[in-house]
Amino acid sequence: MTSSALRTATRVALFGMIVNSIFAVAKILGGVFGHAYVLIADGIESGLDIAGSFVIWSGLKVAARPPDASHPYGHGKAEPIAAAIVSVGVLAAAVGLAVQSVREIFSAAQRAGALHAGNIDRGDCDKRNLFRYVNRIGRNVESTAVQTDAWHHRSDALTSAAAFIGISVALIGGKRWQSADDWAAIFACVVIAANGVRLMRPAFYEIMDTAPRKILKSVCSVASTVPGVIEVEKCRARKMGLDFLRRSHVGVDGKISVHEGHEIAHRVKNAIQQSDSRIADVLVHIEPAR
Repeated sequence: MTSSALRTATRVALFGMIVNSIFAVAKILGGVFGHAYVLIADGIESGLDIAGSFVIWSGLKVAARPPDASHPYGHGKAEPIAAAIVSVGVLAAAVGLAVQSVREIFSAAQRAGALHAGNIDRGDCDKRNLFRYVNRIGRNVESTAVQTDAWHHRSDALTSAAAFIGISVALIGGKRWQSADDWAAIFACVVIAANGVRLMRPAFYEIMDTAPRKILKSVCSVASTVPGVIEVEKCRARKMGLDFLRRSHVGVDGKISVHEGHEIAHRVKNAIQQSDSRIADVLVHIEPAR
């Protein structure tokens, strides 16, 4: 399941790079020839999506590597690290674009034409569809990196929507509303920055080994039903890439033999892994019940 999920995730990231490359070139060229900074900003955001998808793709490729002597638990942490890098990139892009938009408000540059507004609107629809597709895959495989990539696409769609509204207002309102597209770009930057923070949180939670509560609750319940287990004292789990690693302390009759305790530990491990295929490994510590 994990190898299949990783292959799916890497294909989605590669597909995102291709789509964003097309959008970035079209938007930047349209902005340059149409004298609309919001369109150039939109194109830059698409360009950053290319870099973001590449980081996600690279992180997933590293996360797929098997354990080795230096990384006995595998390379799964590469996935949330890639997600964190992309989140920081989103925040940095939002700040940079906001600063440049403020500068453009005080300039006298010509504004874009209706043709560019129409192109933006079509691009916005395409990016929303891409967001839904990538986000659905990310949820299915429970990949923090893929979901981060999806919301990166969502940020691009929001920028496109702001660009369409801003340029449309500038076209309809005339000279008095020439700076509408730049104000729209600033609004888009605020939304992008908020998304950057939203994306960063789950990535850092995973890097810091924050306990996955749903997994803990279910596996502790499974462990307590195994014959020979009197009590479950400790349940710990952490996410490693697309897998989960778990550690349990279970209490058994203190008078049984070491061999019997060992057999109970194996039964607990097998029961937990059979209950959820995402659990790659389980460490069971046997203690005498109180």
